[in-house]
Amino acid sequence: MSIFSRHGSSRDDDRREPVQPEPAAAESVAPETAAAQPVAPEPVAAEPVTSVPDENDPPVTAEPPLPAEEVSTSDEPDELSTSDEPDEPSTADDPDEPSDPAEADEPLLASPVPAPVPTEERPVLDLGPAAPAEAAEPVDVRPVTHEDPTPPDVRREPAASTPQLPALDDAEVLAAAEGRHAHPHALLGEHTVDGVTVVRVVRPLAGSVSVTGASGEPVVLEHHAHGLWQGVAPAPLGGYQVTAEYDGGAPWVADDPYRFSPTVGDLDLYLFGEGRHEQLWTVLGSHVREHEGVRGTSFAVWAPHAQAVRVVGDLNGWWGDRHAMRRLDDNGVWELFVPGVDQGSYKYQILTPDGEWVERADPMARRAEVPPATASVITEAGHDWADDAWLERRAATDQHAGPMSVYELHVGSWKPGLGFRELADPLVDYVTALGFTHVEFMPLAQHPFGGSWGYQVTGYYAPQSTWGSPDDLRYLIDRLHQAGIGVIVDWVPGHFPKDEWALGRFDGRSVYEHSDPRRGEQPDWGTYVFNFGDSQVRNFLVANALYWFEEFHVDGLRVDAVASMLYLDYSRNDGEWLPNEHGGREATEAISFLQETNATAYRRHPGIVMIAEESTSWPGVSRPTSEGGLGFGLKWNMGWMHDTLDYVEKDPLYRSYHHGEITFSFHYAWSENFMLPISHDEVVYGKGSLFEKMPGDDWQKRANLRAYLAYMWGHPGKQLLFMGSEFGQPTEWSQELGLDWSVLDRPQHQQVFDLVSRLNQVYKSESALWAHDFDTEGFEWIDGGAGEQSVVAFLRKSGSGDSLAVLANFSGQPQRMRFGLPEAGTWDEVLNTDATIYGGSGVGNFGAVTAVDSPWAGRPASADVQLPPLGVVWLKLRR
Repeated sequence: MSIFSRHGSSRDDDRREPVQPEPAAAESVAPETAAAQPVAPEPVAAEPVTSVPDENDPPVTAEPPLPAEEVSTSDEPDELSTSDEPDEPSTADDPDEPSDPAEADEPLLASPVPAPVPTEERPVLDLGPAAPAEAAEPVDVRPVTHEDPTPPDVRREPAASTPQLPALDDAEVLAAAEGRHAHPHALLGEHTVDGVTVVRVVRPLAGSVSVTGASGEPVVLEHHAHGLWQGVAPAPLGGYQVTAEYDGGAPWVADDPYRFSPTVGDLDLYLFGEGRHEQLWTVLGSHVREHEGVRGTSFAVWAPHAQAVRVVGDLNGWWGDRHAMRRLDDNGVWELFVPGVDQGSYKYQILTPDGEWVERADPMARRAEVPPATASVITEAGHDWADDAWLERRAATDQHAGPMSVYELHVGSWKPGLGFRELADPLVDYVTALGFTHVEFMPLAQHPFGGSWGYQVTGYYAPQSTWGSPDDLRYLIDRLHQAGIGVIVDWVPGHFPKDEWALGRFDGRSVYEHSDPRRGEQPDWGTYVFNFGDSQVRNFLVANALYWFEEFHVDGLRVDAVASMLYLDYSRNDGEWLPNEHGGREATEAISFLQETNATAYRRHPGIVMIAEESTSWPGVSRPTSEGGLGFGLKWNMGWMHDTLDYVEKDPLYRSYHHGEITFSFHYAWSENFMLPISHDEVVYGKGSLFEKMPGDDWQKRANLRAYLAYMWGHPGKQLLFMGSEFGQPTEWSQELGLDWSVLDRPQHQQVFDLVSRLNQVYKSESALWAHDFDTEGFEWIDGGAGEQSVVAFLRKSGSGDSLAVLANFSGQPQRMRFGLPEAGTWDEVLNTDATIYGGSGVGNFGAVTAVDSPWAGRPASADVQLPPLGVVWLKLRR
């Protein structure tokens, strides 16, 4: 038993080896090197005359010929792989290897097909369970001919001294021929048996088969049974090509996937078994690479309960029997290297413990087909990054201690029709004009249903293909960085949808989700919940967070729906949830996962930021894990958002009775590192736009909106504003319709845009507004009790002597009031939301007020200030 059954998994259900025949004990894998011969023209499929497939048998194809330009013709033996590409381990003496074969009724026959099947025409298979092998007699599938079908150039009589070929178990041969062998490399490919080199390949319906190694001399193979051919080579082949001939067709030459050593190394398997592989995406999934001197694509997938796994796709006409994968360890990692393939769509066909074949997209795929298509896509990264200066500056900077003003947007509806690459120029120009320091994209990972806005993810490692390729997204982020704009991405590790082709019941059993629906299902959204107690599931998610930082250079992740992860009884009634090991409602496994994710992300990528959307009073969300916190850098202040919106939605006439709603947040403003969010959630589902929430006529709505935004920018904490709110969009957001850009042609909405630009300009230049967001050193009350006047006044301080006074009048009348200030002198009016340039009435202080040495409210100086109706004034002492 390997180390993987003892380490790295807390799964309670079985993770067993599939039921498969044991490889012959006498065989061991010989070192193999690659060589190739020129590719012959593509053949025409032969018609067998010895037997006719049953009418209920599905049509079968074989892989297309290897393109000539991708065939190695080197005469030199290739270097064997080292630790990352070990030789295939022998399983002949493994006492834990099961011996019962997975059996079938009849062998699955195959014939070559010249081209892949288009996505919309892929055959729909009934991949049901196979019947026992005892029900079928071995069938010689070679066509009957009146002449020797072997081509003259390879036709030979076997020498009298040819060694006897070893006996093979018929059930094992049948399993390999049908692509349901868990260890196909142990039977197929080149092997040394009692000092003799034996080669075996599967070519159903072929009339003759030979292999040609580095010497250039073909070795004729004999048909054994079920389409399996074998023969003896005079010496190790040093890599080889397979030539098959079919009745009436040209020779078909192809490389053999079963002659290659694994592309997944022992260290990779160990780290994944421990749940500690921090670059898991470099191991699992599909990867175009040169392996043992041959270019091709490696496939690796985790399917712990599978009996067999096959790759199916454009590489084989969507019939996977020719590309069965091998199981590498007890944890259930399956792998196959397919030479000559570097593009195309694919899925995995998985034989479940119940004996049914199911098709699944690759959980680690880095690209996916455009919905409604669901297959994964082979991809290579080709973008040349030009943001080195940004990354160096980021690594030396603490984003939490600097200005952070975030523009949240949805890629598909910001300007409908623009993809990642097309979005780059207009978005960079727009955000630069507004002055935001960051953008926050709603989820970018692959999601099949646009109406989910990306919050029901099926492909965690693939950017949404509707909007472009992975390199298109890299280009967009690169352009933002070059313009000095940071990038935050929404990340959804709490739950995933139940689409049958995706993660749910991946290999016929619960793999990514908890097996008990009281832990494994989210009733609010009809989704599955990840099994955070499983080491490999946690590894999948932690590595995914790192993937977005490393492969796409994002500067932060906002973790969605954290509250649903923290509580086992979240949205569940009594009897619908399971207590933790201590009998409580706290989700200890999810808590541990969040701590691990945050600690690992900050360790590997200094300068990034992790943000929690957490709506409860859970303590320590933004405290370090070393202090028992969850380890986030920032937490959304949902209480501030609800209280302040409730307040400003009221008619100004009644606000004096609700003064506590606008000031309550100051009682807990420094209990966490808060971000103040006006997000997409506040402008959908009948809630109306931020503009619509405001009371009064259109002028009053805009005045209220301007005052609210200035109050928000002055409040301790970072800011986030959803797209459309920056220009006062009248209608709520629609994912299908996008933003109403036409209103920017109206001066009054352009003036709201101009105010937001000015807010960001002053905000970034005044350290008093952000240097001490998370401690009381950056804040003092001027007057927090003027409820009858609906006035709120406070100081923001830089810690180095500079102060900025924020004076907000939420009443509908102008008011002249005296305020205590820390110093006498001229205080410039650096912002007035009622200025005429922003569409206001022009009530103000002619640009400045003078504070005199006259104590007021415990302060040494004071000044009379004219407050505009529904307006906010910012004052700064002139030095």
